[in-house]
Amino acid sequence: MVAKLLADNGVDLSGIHIAHCPERVLPGKIMKELVENDRIVGGTTEAATKITANFYRDFVQGEVLETDAKTAEMAKLTENSYRDTNIAFANELSILCDKFDIDVWELIRLANRHPRVNILQPGAGVGGHCIAVDPWFIVHKGGKDAKLIRTAREVNTYKTEWTIEKIKNAALEFEKEKSRKAKVACMGLAFKPDIDDLRESPALYITKRLVNQGLDVLAVEPNIKSYDGLNLVHYRDAVKEADIVIFLVAHKEFKGLKVVNKLDFCGVVDKK
Repeated sequence: MVAKLLADNGVDLSGIHIAHCPERVLPGKIMKELVENDRIVGGTTEAATKITANFYRDFVQGEVLETDAKTAEMAKLTENSYRDTNIAFANELSILCDKFDIDVWELIRLANRHPRVNILQPGAGVGGHCIAVDPWFIVHKGGKDAKLIRTAREVNTYKTEWTIEKIKNAALEFEKEKSRKAKVACMGLAFKPDIDDLRESPALYITKRLVNQGLDVLAVEPNIKSYDGLNLVHYRDAVKEADIVIFLVAHKEFKGLKVVNKLDFCGVVDKK
């Protein structure tokens, strides 16, 4: 794809070798996984594949797997679409369990005792620059044949909107009962636990939406010092001040907190 784009724009590609090597690194462990993980290398030519693969073998301890550029690019999209689909199952299950008055965390724990079942943990949606984005490339190119991948994306996007409505309803019920506006603590802004990465974060999106819709919000993110447009408070202060505590990200700081009036969308409190 890159080679075609360059060629179409008149770039002379003679003597230039182009290859794709999907990133497979975890935020917070980038340098470790950059070296230790297996890598896929796909060139636009066999020579490009060989040259690039040998370059990676200079520092990668994992296996360097050779293929063509199109397959390498599709591998990256496939890996993240697979994860998105599995998360969508957990998120849809959490919505159904809320409807059926079932503890989703206990349900998943029990179901995962089956030797061939491994249900992931639900959350407030899906974030990050890869999992929340990459499936759309397949959907765009695959059209009507990308049914499951599109549905998974839609389920995970809906889970975020569903979460917002649950919070707003809880705040409204509090206001009706107490005759005053609820102070709501949004616990976590990052897209996953114990990192400071806010890219495509459903927790950040939820918090900003609640603020924009007039709720009295205490924003909490222990992994960053500030964020434009939000007044960050310490998590212990937020728990003391808030009328409703909303757990959006399962940061280690939140585990073991004693909270009476809460909504836990990530299992950090209720998970057994």
